[in-house]
Amino acid sequence: MAPGPLAQVLCQLPKSDDPNLLSASIPFADAGVYRLDDDRALVQSLDFFTPVVNDPRDFGRIAAANALSDIYAMGARPLTALNLVGFPACLDISVLTAILQGGAEKVMEAGAVIVGGHTVEDDEPKYGLSVTGLVDPRKMVSTVGARPGDRLILTKPLGTGILTTALKGEVLTDSDLTEAIAGMASLNRLASEIMLVVGVSACTDVTGFGLLGHALEMAEASAVCLALQGDALPLYPRVLEMAGLGLVPAGSYRNREFYLPHVAGGGKLPAALVDLLADPQTSGGLLLAVTPGKCAELRRRLLEAGCGAWKIGAVEAGPPGSLRLL
Repeated sequence: MAPGPLAQVLCQLPKSDDPNLLSASIPFADAGVYRLDDDRALVQSLDFFTPVVNDPRDFGRIAAANALSDIYAMGARPLTALNLVGFPACLDISVLTAILQGGAEKVMEAGAVIVGGHTVEDDEPKYGLSVTGLVDPRKMVSTVGARPGDRLILTKPLGTGILTTALKGEVLTDSDLTEAIAGMASLNRLASEIMLVVGVSACTDVTGFGLLGHALEMAEASAVCLALQGDALPLYPRVLEMAGLGLVPAGSYRNREFYLPHVAGGGKLPAALVDLLADPQTSGGLLLAVTPGKCAELRRRLLEAGCGAWKIGAVEAGPPGSLRLL
């Protein structure tokens, strides 16, 4: 794929030649990875955004789960977190308290510790975390490693971008998004732990670039083609209804413009399928590539733990860095 706007900027910045910066050799790495010794590497990531739901405590939970997700995608264990806050002076301080309480709840559930943070006055509320985790470099999972024949498993449904757009447009209420809010607020912790026990070929979490973008990143990093089964994609309730009303987020249009040319027959896909593939996800699930011999065990363990385990496609030999729909 041709580099996007941000990649065009980053390629002009100085590059580190430190051999301990392990993430430098991982295309589309979900987090930065720095080796401390043979057994330990720091895994670092941060994310923050404006409210996607109306309840401030739910917003805090969702934002924290989203920020922690990149750590889990690499098979790491979160250790510490720093709060990142933008907050308008016109809002009651109780709103900020609820946001931070929601975030703290999820960090505690992750077994990590909030060690501080930074707050600035802003026109619109923003919240997220800077997270540091720990991983054994020999057990780390990344976007690299998917092999032809692997099965593709997704652990959360799709459609949060469409649903939250409908919420902002006051077409839906928070009560209409009960299942989606619970999904966004749920950690990818158990799914990450299970993938380490069973063993997977590759992993990434599905967030702002949608399933379309993150699947293509895995395809390019692993030099394979990912084949997705369009009718097998799991959806939160009312997603198709809202997409049919045209309640598609702006990020979806950016995703399809950049990534759709790399999909075989992308220009002929049904509009509803494109909406689902390109929909930017908030705190989405893990996309796992696993060998056929381990697929059943992986799905069984995920389901027993209360996680999703939808089989949505397979890995093919080529063309490398591409996607096709079955």
